Amino acid sequence: MTKEMKTIRVVAAVIKAVNEAGRPVIFATQRGYGEFKDGWEFPGGKIEEGESPKQALEREIMEELDMEILVGDLIDTVEYDYPKFHLSMDCFWAKPVTNDWVLKEHEAARWLTGEELDLVEWLPADVVLVERIQERLSF
Repeated sequence: MTKEMKTIRVVAAVIKAVNEAGRPVIFATQRGYGEFKDGWEFPGGKIEEGESPKQALEREIMEELDMEILVGDLIDTVEYDYPKFHLSMDCFWAKPVTNDWVLKEHEAARWLTGEELDLVEWLPADVVLVERIQERLSF
């Protein structure tokens, strides 16, 4: 009999903007800590008691990046089995309210065009999301 794997529910923001050249870009962050340090991900975090996923996302992005965002539509819920836990990640489109950010928990951040999305080493659950974003975005 296998032990039931712990499920961790998180939210992630696919923050979309337009660069100086007028092309759509997506914001990616590089983890600065933990088991998956150095992997690239869409920023976000855990949902706290009493929060909606959108409220959690606004709070997490402000805590991690000092960035105010407008959370848009749900893109997808990614279900992914890591070796030690199951991840359930609600992924939303988002827009930055301002263009400033401060890296508090991440090593690096980049704005990536559609062609550049494959240039960073995404964490496994985020790879699934990148594929879905590329299908839906016409860059």
